[in-house]
Amino acid sequence: MRSFMLVVAMVAVVVAVGSVDVRPARAAWGPETPPFNLQVILRDVADGDGFGLVKFRQPNDADQIVELDTWITRLEPDHDYVLRRAVDAPDGVCTSTAWLTLGRGLDPQPVTTDAMGTGRAALFRSLAVFAPGTRFDIRFQIADAATLAPILESACYQFAVSV
Repeated sequence: MRSFMLVVAMVAVVVAVGSVDVRPARAAWGPETPPFNLQVILRDVADGDGFGLVKFRQPNDADQIVELDTWITRLEPDHDYVLRRAVDAPDGVCTSTAWLTLGRGLDPQPVTTDAMGTGRAALFRSLAVFAPGTRFDIRFQIADAATLAPILESACYQFAVSV
């Protein structure tokens, strides 16, 4: 009986230790309303198979950095592309054609595809020049890095600058 109780106690300790979250602390993310964080879908402008996704995330911190985790697939292999954005007044209609190439801060950074035509880049941009709560319409595109010809493009999204 004593052995059984010892085994039960050891199992309880293992279960308790196994349920402890030992992952490092991460920044808290802004609430979803108003839209501080977006899941941006990029579709092929020529109705081809190309596809992309941009995870647009604003941590709740004083830095006001937006993280742009960018993933593209089914594009030309071993090729450089760039992520660009255009913003305008928050009326739900994206009319701006003032495209800005994004990257790591102020440094443009290509998204390079591998031999299978898939690429990924962890990009970011500071939003510190905007007051928290500022709202924009925004759309994204993946363009050929050499010619800036659009390859993938998103629909129009709205977002607000988080704190």
